[in-house]
Amino acid sequence: MIEFIFMLTHHDRTVPEAEQVLADVAGTGLRLVGCKDVGATPERLRDLVARAHDDGLEMMLEVVSTSRDDELASVRAAVDAGFDWVLGGTHAAEAAGLLAGSGIRYCPFPGTIVGHPSVLEGEIDEIARSAAELTALEGVHGVDLLAYRHPTADVGALTAAVVAASAGPVIAAGSVVDAAQIATLATAGAWGFTIGGAIFEGRLPGGPDVAAQVRAVLAMAAAEA
Repeated sequence: MIEFIFMLTHHDRTVPEAEQVLADVAGTGLRLVGCKDVGATPERLRDLVARAHDDGLEMMLEVVSTSRDDELASVRAAVDAGFDWVLGGTHAAEAAGLLAGSGIRYCPFPGTIVGHPSVLEGEIDEIARSAAELTALEGVHGVDLLAYRHPTADVGALTAAVVAASAGPVIAAGSVVDAAQIATLATAGAWGFTIGGAIFEGRLPGGPDVAAQVRAVLAMAAAEA
């Protein structure tokens, strides 16, 4: 079964009501939840992780800051806050060094990442090669692929190529809004996918209720077993 990661985010920022949303989704069967480094202070990140862990959830921080210094500061904040995973970022060797010994699973972005909200650029073979190089680094667990944020690539072909090249799990991040997209990612071999903004916009079955949409997406993921 492909894994669903519910992101407490919209427009590549952690939402102001993230704490309340965590309470709302308790009991849905959700196992994985995440937030972004943009839109949350280090103190708030610690609070979100503590709340998620109290509910038995694994917590992921996706790093979308566009400068090296901000990215590495976010990685340090992830260690301090006790996140289970760090996703994203483009300075993999330096970030992996900061995460060494923390037990945090690290999945940086493969390919060329532009702007905020982040967009993926490059040819499929280039992105796959990047995934292979990243997952060969000590301390890199897998990759965080902006599959549906590439302007031209066939998502199934892109994801399958990255899965084949990667030595670890591939998480598809960004712009998933329906069951057909989830099926495409599952068929291509992705380990997991994230949804955030589409749920806050009420675009999934059960909307606008957040908990109902989370249950619906979990059912879609389970159907791809």
